[in-house]
Amino acid sequence: MAIASISAVALVATACGGSSDDNSGSGGDGGGGGEIVVNGCTPENPLIAGNTGETCGGNVLDVMTAKLIHYNPETAEPEMDIAESIETDDNQNFTVKIKEGYKFHDGTDVLAKNFVDAWNYTAYGPNAQQGSYFYSPIEGYDEIQCSGEGDDPCADGGKPDTKKMSGLEVVDDHTFTIKTSEKVSNLPMRLGYTAFAPQPDSFFDDPEAFGQEPVAAGPYKFDSWKKNQAITMSKFDDYAGEYGGNADTITFKIFKEQEAAYTALLADEIDIIDQIPANALVGDKYKSDLGDRQLSQPNSTSQWIGMNYHIDKKLENPDVRHAISMAIDRDTIVKQIFNNANEPSTGVVSPVVDGFKEGQCGEYCNYDPEKAKELLKKGGGYDGKLTLTYNGDGGHKEWTEAVCNSVKNAIGIDCVATPTVDFATMLTKLGENELEGLWRMGWVMDYPSIENYLAPIFSKGAASNYYQYDNPEFEKLLTDAAAADDAAKANEMYQEAERVMLEDMPAIPLWYGKSIMGWSEDVSDVKATPFGNPDLAAVTVE
Repeated sequence: MAIASISAVALVATACGGSSDDNSGSGGDGGGGGEIVVNGCTPENPLIAGNTGETCGGNVLDVMTAKLIHYNPETAEPEMDIAESIETDDNQNFTVKIKEGYKFHDGTDVLAKNFVDAWNYTAYGPNAQQGSYFYSPIEGYDEIQCSGEGDDPCADGGKPDTKKMSGLEVVDDHTFTIKTSEKVSNLPMRLGYTAFAPQPDSFFDDPEAFGQEPVAAGPYKFDSWKKNQAITMSKFDDYAGEYGGNADTITFKIFKEQEAAYTALLADEIDIIDQIPANALVGDKYKSDLGDRQLSQPNSTSQWIGMNYHIDKKLENPDVRHAISMAIDRDTIVKQIFNNANEPSTGVVSPVVDGFKEGQCGEYCNYDPEKAKELLKKGGGYDGKLTLTYNGDGGHKEWTEAVCNSVKNAIGIDCVATPTVDFATMLTKLGENELEGLWRMGWVMDYPSIENYLAPIFSKGAASNYYQYDNPEFEKLLTDAAAADDAAKANEMYQEAERVMLEDMPAIPLWYGKSIMGWSEDVSDVKATPFGNPDLAAVTVE
């Protein structure tokens, strides 16, 4: 879900909350009261957990939802939330027991069937949910996918005969089982991702309408959504978990430009900005503006340039893609545009994740204009204008223009940075295969695993595989790695999969990000999670 809508400086992510033993703010019923206003952006889709694949909607759902697993806001380690236990003897058959007492915001109990029903709905092919791919390891997933040909595989008799995965079974009100097709050693870790949230019975009456006024089981309940303005939620009095927040109300105020959000922060119109725009990074201006009301620390964000060379045939030769990568002067751009706030990347996996290996991109991530020219010529060149599309609401103008200038100066391709109105518009165009050339993309981990930077993005059929990448060697390495009982062996196979993908280069690595946040004098205890977003549960209103 962590397709990143904001710039590589500090991308917001998909996990939020506080540790139950953190006395600084998170846990239990919380305290303090008041309202927190944080910058937000326009969700791509209605607020449905299984159909939210980007951070604009994911940030909101993270505050509202409770899942089986909660990720510690300091370490990202998985902790039990709704789950009482998740047990397996073979990494293929799992028994999940859930705690009693959790309620949805409509007052109904959270039961085992609420997980099983929600997961089957999300996975069912005709429902076209973005989170469907995450259920692919479960036995019976393939049987509920559409089998037709062409643009609409669900048409002309392509709908599946069943709507339920055989690998899910409700045992009793507080127990269900999961059976996977192959061994999946890190399955429990994945279950804190938003797509695995339960849904109340009312969801199934009208999912589309539900997404406009969602109901979940987390510490905050939905209040209102004023389109293109704000999304507001308030503390849920009957929240039964250990990860409640301090504030009475949390509002995501929607901005079309990050610069406008920063101006609003300086004017005390919002309390927290989860990234500092590029123009305030230069010369550390934000530090003089905010004093000690700012922070900077590494997070799990990774930024790259994507492409679909099945659509733009001029990018079909890998030598052309490698040439463009070697024409990007990452060091200079990071220094001049980001004031060294980011780190030039050598792969797509973030350094904060277990399994990270430096240098996966090899020489292709080195700035070498002469070698780039040779590769471009060898690949047949690139005629005409090369567009680098970015979302206009994310603070990407300066660096995308700098990348294009670097490519133009190094190898002579007429590269032009071109904005869409917002991230939702850009993702829609990507989903409909309308964008030729290059486009900016980023990722924030959904769960702390190297696998999360590979399978959900580049695996065949994955919801975020806008690249239409398909390599059998890559797929086999992912499958073998998931089945490995030894974490070190699994990581080695995931690392090899990353190398295979980068040799094909559907994505050009750029840089790893940091959380650089600022806040007003009206709040305190602002912290950044490893996922790159503020731990809103820990924030105290003064």
